[in-house]
Amino acid sequence: MENNQHGGKQDSKQDDRQQGAGRWKLFVVLAICASPLIASYLAYYVIKPSGRTNYGTLIDPRAYPMPVLGTTLLDGAPKALDAYKGKWLMVQADTADCQAACQTKLYQMRQLRLTQGKEMDRIERVWLIVDDKPVETMTMREYDGTRMLRVKADALKAWLPVEPNTMITDHIYMIDPLGNLMMRFPKDPDPNKIKKDLTKLLKASSIG
Repeated sequence: MENNQHGGKQDSKQDDRQQGAGRWKLFVVLAICASPLIASYLAYYVIKPSGRTNYGTLIDPRAYPMPVLGTTLLDGAPKALDAYKGKWLMVQADTADCQAACQTKLYQMRQLRLTQGKEMDRIERVWLIVDDKPVETMTMREYDGTRMLRVKADALKAWLPVEPNTMITDHIYMIDPLGNLMMRFPKDPDPNKIKKDLTKLLKASSIG
């Protein structure tokens, strides 16, 4: 009887050790997986070498996680924005008729992605269309490769922050590969300055 009790205690201790080792291994795996994201945000939010400035406005990613927006493809089929997680998303919002300012943003996003050379595949361009009107065929052809999703304007306004005296349609936004809004560029931006921000961002991060 005493031997059985003694053996039971040993088995219990062995189980505890195995569970402890298992938890430690899980912690190590999670730390390794999270380290690229932690490093990228340390580089941007904590480690700020003197003289370094960002053109775009940095946004605390914890404050603006990607919500469920009810986005759809142009044909009405459901397509969540988070389907593009895993890439850096360069996002603009505008109406389907896409007047001059809208066309300029689409053009800038296309060219800015190209300027990143071998890194450009880490970036997806997204146009969030805030009404139900048709998009001109020429616009779709001109900006082939841009992800075009329809979304309710009210849902978008509740998520995307704007500068004073501007609207969501005035900005280009950046979303990280985990789906967090993290940067906003000003109205009528300088593409060369956006390019520098993108280059620094992709260099500082190994995710996406």
